[in-house]
Amino acid sequence: MRRSTLGRIWPGATAVVLFLAFVFPVYWMFSTAFKANKDIVSEDPVWFPASPTFEHFERAVQADGFWTLVRNSFTVTLVAVALSLVIALFASFAVARMRFKGRKSFILVMMMAQMAPWEVMALAYYIIVRDAEMLNSLVPLIAIYTVMVLPFTVLTLRGYVAAVPKELEESAMVDGCTRTQAFIKVIFPLLAPGLMATSLFGFITVWNEFPYVLILNKDASAQTLPVWLTGFRTAFGDDWGATMAASSLFAVPILILFVILQRKAVGGLTSGAVKG
Repeated sequence: MRRSTLGRIWPGATAVVLFLAFVFPVYWMFSTAFKANKDIVSEDPVWFPASPTFEHFERAVQADGFWTLVRNSFTVTLVAVALSLVIALFASFAVARMRFKGRKSFILVMMMAQMAPWEVMALAYYIIVRDAEMLNSLVPLIAIYTVMVLPFTVLTLRGYVAAVPKELEESAMVDGCTRTQAFIKVIFPLLAPGLMATSLFGFITVWNEFPYVLILNKDASAQTLPVWLTGFRTAFGDDWGATMAASSLFAVPILILFVILQRKAVGGLTSGAVKG
């Protein structure tokens, strides 16, 4: 009886502890953004801002070039994610449905590319972009980020395409559709959860990426928001209030996207992980 009770309690208790461990830093970031400076530097922790203030947010958005960086971040992120989805749709369909020479090798290369640390390629990418005279441009960033998220996108969508019964596609082809039409009209609508999962992963990856934009784009007008987060320093040290306010603003688009896509994204991740 006692073991049965403990068996029911400990999973829930573990989940609560993990939830608090992950949520607390986020709460502290948002709460610090609304605290007065004296509360931020107080020796005794101030758990709740007694008199919430928006001065840190005002200072964050008034930083030089803020709206240019917002535009750059959204442009790079949305274009890179869209390109990776389009390419991965056709690549995943080919890998899941067709049998061709080198198929297993292609899948292995995708997995290796997914596991490889992208920082090791920074020098090579810098030399290529420099020789192409494309430093301080958003185009190389878009190309690099597309390649960066492509392996995960292909592997996840491959599993989801493989989960769609072949009979649906064959029925459409019997009714007169070409293979491409069958893919667009039959398979594509069923891939919504997988597309949501991969787009969410790609958005988070590209939105948060910092090293490449710092290496390739020294011009402030060609940088993105992660670089903006490092700029809140004064003669007296780090401006923690403005830093936390900026971090909160930076996290808002991801939180909104996750709330919108949550259910379909979780379903897409699990389906792509276990099928195919």
